Amino acid sequence: MKFKEKKKIALALSGGGIKAAAFHIGVCLALREKGFSFAGGSPAEVERNFPEDNPLTIRSYVGSSAGSVISTFLASGFSVEAIIEAFERGVRTDLHKLKRADADYENMTKLKPITYRDIFNLNGGSFIKFVPNVLRRRSMITGGLEALVKNGFKIDGLFTTRGLERYFRRHVWPQNRFDSLGVELYIIATQLNHSRKVVFGNFGKTWKTGTIKYADFSTISQSVAASASLPPVFAPYKIRNQKGKELFFFDGEIRDTLSTHVAADHGADLVISSYSIQPYHYTKEFGSLSNYGIPMIINQALYQVIEQKIQKHKEYQSQIKSILKAVDGYFKQTDLPEEHRDKLKQIIIDRVNFQPNTDYLYIHPSPLDHEMFFVDHFSLNPKILGRIVHIGFKSALNELRKHDI
Repeated sequence: MKFKEKKKIALALSGGGIKAAAFHIGVCLALREKGFSFAGGSPAEVERNFPEDNPLTIRSYVGSSAGSVISTFLASGFSVEAIIEAFERGVRTDLHKLKRADADYENMTKLKPITYRDIFNLNGGSFIKFVPNVLRRRSMITGGLEALVKNGFKIDGLFTTRGLERYFRRHVWPQNRFDSLGVELYIIATQLNHSRKVVFGNFGKTWKTGTIKYADFSTISQSVAASASLPPVFAPYKIRNQKGKELFFFDGEIRDTLSTHVAADHGADLVISSYSIQPYHYTKEFGSLSNYGIPMIINQALYQVIEQKIQKHKEYQSQIKSILKAVDGYFKQTDLPEEHRDKLKQIIIDRVNFQPNTDYLYIHPSPLDHEMFFVDHFSLNPKILGRIVHIGFKSALNELRKHDI
């Protein structure tokens, strides 16, 4: 894969809580170490700081859940150092050892520290209503556990992402419109009351294709809040569409773990995808997950489902390439006219919405990185975040070395 010959590079970042965000930061540090740069800011800033002929410049971002947070930071023009500083809240840790020695740290664009209060807004009204409801309605309890769960737990989430929306609106990109950016930013969410994935971005209009809606009615901060609403921790996020109708959205990874196709569909010929999900593989050091209780077992079950979805995605890309190669081989072997071969290949490409000139690079933790599995998804502890950043950095370097870069 000849990276420097690529005309449009995209970065696709998946979800997984604060843990995933830290992993993505490590990946970004490794990419920069290998010569990649992250374009961001207004059209004028991008034109001034990132000339079109600059190789290895990332100009398109796709983010789901936690990935939408990091993607929006980068698309808004903040440096990796500024993002690290925001998560560290000013605490100096080993993260800084990974920073570029020539980085003008003191003069870099500052980003307001992101705190637990920004991330976790207690869903107060719904939770308070729940408690007296349970005490008052005895018949609900006598109806059995299922009745209690169905009728009692009608809160739609323990927390809301309203604080996150406010943080991005006030402190990250106050213009708050996709069309005010000088780069492409696509944020993925899932429509609650529908079986539909939603892609928020600068499309000029809202339109649908199959089970995907491309929506132009949301602000950037609303889109991040919607994408990051992971159930049952966070309540679905409400956005009014262009007709004034209230629609609810939640986590962007419910339907698709990776949305690399969004970047490819919009012209990217290299999509770098970072995801932090890696199921636990048995070692003597940690032993069996059966010793760690229900939370870790549920974690493993979810991780295995997600990993299977990712593998299916990779296999699909590989299968289409194999089919096109087989068509080529058959036509050459039987000495059939090239124009018929090209027409058949184009029919296949159009039917399956395949981008033959797009290459994909997948970066994820190794099964040996057990800390990625066991650590809390929502910890802002600087030491923990520092270790995860190192894992992301190492994972990206290992993958990039396979491609001689």
